[in-house]
Amino acid sequence: MSTHQSFTTATDMPVSFCDPANPRQRGSNENTKGLLRQYFPKGSDLSVHDLEELERVAQELNGRPRKALGWNTPADRFRNPIISR
Repeated sequence: MSTHQSFTTATDMPVSFCDPANPRQRGSNENTKGLLRQYFPKGSDLSVHDLEELERVAQELNGRPRKALGWNTPADRFRNPIISR
């Protein structure tokens, strides 16, 4: 993130940073961690899982409808970011 000013200049999109130790400012991140914990408990060694297993979990999570996305899936939103809510 050391080049965030260059990114902002190039894209005309400001970059903001959350305060340390404040999970309420990182809602999406915290929610995703919670979803991942359903597959991999805290402290799990992900190196024991093969790429196919990790890809399967990613596909399941990206295919799961989210209220924050108007009940679209993250995969839908990635393919078409203009989907209305």
